[in-house]
Amino acid sequence: MSHRNARLTPHGRLLIVQRHQANWKQAHIAAAMGVSRKCVKTWIDRYESEGAAGLEDRSSRPHTMPTRTSSEVEAQVLAARAEYREGQDVLAAKIGVPARTIARVLRRHDVPYLRECDPMSGEVIRSSKATAMRYERERPGELVHMDVKKLGKIPLGGGWRAFGRGQGGNRDRKNGTGYDFVHSLVDDHSRLAYSEILPDERGVTCAEFLSRAAAYFAAKGIPAIERVMTDNAFAYRHSAAMKQVCADIGARQIFIKPHCPWQNGKVERLNRTLATEWAYRQAFMTNDERAAALAPWLEHYNTQRRHSALAGLPPISRL
Repeated sequence: MSHRNARLTPHGRLLIVQRHQANWKQAHIAAAMGVSRKCVKTWIDRYESEGAAGLEDRSSRPHTMPTRTSSEVEAQVLAARAEYREGQDVLAAKIGVPARTIARVLRRHDVPYLRECDPMSGEVIRSSKATAMRYERERPGELVHMDVKKLGKIPLGGGWRAFGRGQGGNRDRKNGTGYDFVHSLVDDHSRLAYSEILPDERGVTCAEFLSRAAAYFAAKGIPAIERVMTDNAFAYRHSAAMKQVCADIGARQIFIKPHCPWQNGKVERLNRTLATEWAYRQAFMTNDERAAALAPWLEHYNTQRRHSALAGLPPISRL
C-alpha cells in the first residue's frame, strides 16, 4: 500500500499513462509529476505489458531469499525441540544454530511456547491461538455458561476512576467499601445474557439466581435449559441448592476442567464486556447509579449490540 508521502499512487500512475497516450513527452510528464524520467518509463512499460493491473501496488518481499534457513536445518530444529523440550537459548548450544534463528523457525511452524506445554510430557495444557477451538451448540438452551464477576463498590461521591488512584479502595477488609458480585448466565447458541448484582456468591445465592435466569430465558424464547456449565467453585460444585434448582429446571450440571477457564469462555468474555462497556465505561458517582445502569445496558446487549460471532447481529436475532 502506498504511504501518505508517496509521489505516485495507482491513480497517479494511471495519470502518467494517460498523459503518455495524449502524446506528452516523457520528460514533460516527469516534470509535471515530480518524479524521474526512469520512473515514468517504468510505469509506461509495465502498463503496456500488464495493463491496468500492472499499476497496482506490489509486495516488496523478494522472490527468492538465498539466506533463508534451509529445510534441513529447520527439520533439525523441530526435532531438537520435540526431543529436548527446551527454549532457543538452550537449543542453540546443542545443535549449533543461532538462538534467533531457532525462534523464527519455531514461530514459522506454529510450535507452541514452552509456557503453554506440560514440562513432563510436552503436551499443550494451556489455551493459545494455535490450540483454541471454537464451538457452538446447535440450538438455544442446549448449553448455558454461568459465572460470577467481582467488582469493587463505588464509594459515595465517586471512586478512584473519577478522582484518581489516591482515592480509597477496597483492600481494607474492615473499612473498605466492599464488593458487588455480578452473576451472569449466557446461552451458548444465541449469546443471550442475563446478569444480576448480588451481595455474595454463596451456593443459595447462585441457585436463586439460576432460577430467575431460567425464567428470564423462558420469557425470551428459550423454554428449557439442558446443561449448565460452571467452573469448579465450591458454591457450584457442592451446593445442595444448586443441585436442586438444576433438577427443578431439568438441567444437567457440568464443570470445566480445573485451571482451564477458557472452556467457560463465552461467559468469561461477557464478564470482560460488562467491565469495559458498563462498569467502567463512565465515572459513576455512586454505587447505586452504576447498579441502575446494568438493566438498560443488558437490554441493549441482547437486542441491539452487534456480535461478531453472530455475523453482526444481536443475540435476540437467533431466538
